[in-house]
Amino acid sequence: MADLPSSTRRRSRDPWPPLRPGLGAWWRDHLRIGRETIHFVSARLGTSLVVWLLVGIALALPSGLLLLQVNLGQLTSGWEGRPGLTVYFQLDATAEQIAAAQKVLAADENVDGVNLTSREQALAEFREFTKLTDALDMLGENPLPASLNAALETDLSEAALAGLVAVAESRPGVAEVVVEKTWLERVNDISRVVSRLGVILGILFGIGAVLVTATSVRLAIEARLEELRVQKLVGASDRQIRRPFLYFGAFYGIGGGLVAAMLLSLCLLAIESPLTALLGSYGQQLDTAGFNPLFFLALLIVGGALGVMGALVAAAQRLRDLEIL
Repeated sequence: MADLPSSTRRRSRDPWPPLRPGLGAWWRDHLRIGRETIHFVSARLGTSLVVWLLVGIALALPSGLLLLQVNLGQLTSGWEGRPGLTVYFQLDATAEQIAAAQKVLAADENVDGVNLTSREQALAEFREFTKLTDALDMLGENPLPASLNAALETDLSEAALAGLVAVAESRPGVAEVVVEKTWLERVNDISRVVSRLGVILGILFGIGAVLVTATSVRLAIEARLEELRVQKLVGASDRQIRRPFLYFGAFYGIGGGLVAAMLLSLCLLAIESPLTALLGSYGQQLDTAGFNPLFFLALLIVGGALGVMGALVAAAQRLRDLEIL
């Protein structure tokens, strides 16, 4: 024994040296687990669909609020810091009264420009953006008033704005004066409320998605307890035992992300027509922002991450109780 090389002496002392699989074996193991995961989920398709739907709803609600906030921000971005003034006239206002009011507003130093919308133009725009043409024809006469839209200076003070409103309201034939900055401030307030509500719902529904996935993975663990015991007895490591269930969680989470994207698409299709009419009444065009491939990829990543978290919770609880890990 003294004349044997050191490597031979080590082999003689350790007749069962540990195996060190290479990168190829590692990839083959992951591919095997991936195939087993697909087979396990497809064999229980009803349960998988329920899990995907629950996770998808949990992702769709806060994601929808995020899209709403993004589009509200885009809608108001062109109005930031630039208030407007709209003067609505009585139906019986004369052309001279309208022209005089337009001249007074245009002469004010705080006004950049004044646009006139006649009763005929207002009716034409209303017909273009709504489907109430039959109701309008039944009225017999045009129910819409003429209006003036004044673009104001960006640094206009509240006192100057109040004075300009008072001047417009004092003109003969004027029925109502609307300050568009107030509308903008309300939209911004709504955007802030939606933002905070989205964060709260995102946390709550995220926890719900983790719990749903954890419950589903726990059922998968229960179905494979005997197999796990055998794996542990033959020397499987903790990571090897836990790895299939992480795949289950990721698969459930990514499927939930796909369902969330489909639900959001259906919602956008459902509200597209009335939303187009609403924005058209404010002179805006529908251009949905945020729902793009990057947003879709983020849904899948977040869904997969929540699924893996749920799998970790289930594995840590159930397998530790059985003293497998």
